[in-house]
Amino acid sequence: MKQQTAKLNNLRIAPRKVRFVADLLRGLSTSEAEAQLLLQNRRSAAPLLKLLRSAITNAVNNQKIARESLRVKQIYVGQGVILKRFMPRAQGRAAAIHKKFSNVSLILEEIASKNKPRFNILPPVKKDKKNAAKTRTEKPKVSEKEWDKPKEKTGFIKRFFQRKTV
Repeated sequence: MKQQTAKLNNLRIAPRKVRFVADLLRGLSTSEAEAQLLLQNRRSAAPLLKLLRSAITNAVNNQKIARESLRVKQIYVGQGVILKRFMPRAQGRAAAIHKKFSNVSLILEEIASKNKPRFNILPPVKKDKKNAAKTRTEKPKVSEKEWDKPKEKTGFIKRFFQRKTV
């Protein structure tokens, strides 16, 4: 069976946070994994989605594997470099701050049976700004609201007592 490997090094998210999302993908087909990542509301989901799509594209283009026959065999997240910073504290002390990075490895494998994908992922539609401006030639109708109408003239006494005092 053919395999495709993709790696993401120096992702500026702590490995513990990335592992939470990566654990959801293990063993899923690529369409299901993509659907899971699109629905995740975590910061690490976007880089993992980009890595997954890159691995799928490489497998399809380089190794001529059908997209429907791919599944996530392994995904593991390792510790990357640590930036060490310090935060000043009381009485002249300093507290260490460790900014952790992650290294992610993703292995896709070809499975024998081609299952029909459960999800149909559509790419986002890009709007063409040049053509959109040409088609919209008529101005939108503006309705007259209360604040658009000219105000009636009021007497001196009414204006005087409507003013805000300082």
